Amino acid sequence: MHGESMKSLGSRAAGARLERMQASPLWADGRFRNVHPVLAGLRDPLATMPSLKDFLCGGERRVPAAPLPAMDPRDTWSRAPASGLRVTWLGHSTLLVEIDGLRVLTDPVWGPRASPSRFAGPKRFQPVPVPLRKMPPVDLVLVSHDHYDHLDYATIRELALVDVPFVTSLGVGVHLQAWGVPTERITELDWWESHRLPGTDLTVTAAPSQHFSGRGLKDRNATLWSSLVLRTQRHGVFFSGDTGLTTEYASIRERLGPFDLVMLEVGAFHPAWGDIHLGPQNALEAQRLLGGAPLLPVHWGTFSLAMHAWDEPAETLLELAPKLGAQLVMPRLGEAVEPAHAQAVEPWWRGVDRRAPRPDAPGREPSVPALDGLPKQMPWPID
Repeated sequence: MHGESMKSLGSRAAGARLERMQASPLWADGRFRNVHPVLAGLRDPLATMPSLKDFLCGGERRVPAAPLPAMDPRDTWSRAPASGLRVTWLGHSTLLVEIDGLRVLTDPVWGPRASPSRFAGPKRFQPVPVPLRKMPPVDLVLVSHDHYDHLDYATIRELALVDVPFVTSLGVGVHLQAWGVPTERITELDWWESHRLPGTDLTVTAAPSQHFSGRGLKDRNATLWSSLVLRTQRHGVFFSGDTGLTTEYASIRERLGPFDLVMLEVGAFHPAWGDIHLGPQNALEAQRLLGGAPLLPVHWGTFSLAMHAWDEPAETLLELAPKLGAQLVMPRLGEAVEPAHAQAVEPWWRGVDRRAPRPDAPGREPSVPALDGLPKQMPWPID
């Protein structure tokens, strides 16, 4: 790797930042760790980890044959939400949360790949419905952890030019600072720590999750991963980041609930990853543990990061939710929705594969004629 690719790997903590990380109860033996017992049945003991060959050539219908329906929300954004809470899904785990007069952007990723390279790694198959430079001013940016599909070098470089504060997990600020975000605009939180946005009643709290971190081959778990809770006097919102199912969701409900909306990851799941990703079925169980608030599924519809069909998370949710009495909020990309006024789910993703294929036929990377000699695992962490 050279130049920008090397910079996108980020940096390593030192000095006072490292000392604070080492003081965390989650730090042991030189790295952060999950402290929750892995629930029985989450990981299939017979399942093997996908190889690089699987990522390149495995699975069927991993990307849609045509662009997904998308809307331009900028006209809607110009008017305040009647209920005070409105959310716009911009793709994967990137959302604009409008909460009582403030705008919060989660895990902003506008880059073309979930990768340190411009030429290799999972390629975005669906663009963000609004270009980054045409986004309205935001009051706060949240970054749950440092994986490439949640923390994008090029996007952060652009946001560094704007006077917006960041709240992130302990240690992740080292990357933000290396990419141009001033130290005074970065707040790093350990689990259960809170930060109040100055001059507002908005509080952000980092909460437990069951995942891992790293951007290269030698920085596994060098920074923390978190779920994040937004709370004002009127509303509460939960954002999962990336996580497997954990009983800590009940503790989060007790300590930080109730919630008006929970945004949970549902895509990029695999039988061997049950302890680090929810998938749709466990997302519904997490929703129950969090108190049963409406669920807006994220972490799908943008990148192909697992072997399942691109629309499998949505179809599974739609099948299981009615049986469990779970309320879903499943907007189109760019469709601004108020949970208090959400309509019944319309399966807008159906029929996409029957449309005319996109002109440039993006999605699956070009076939690789020979895979012998390639590493068995991905050369960098993706998710």
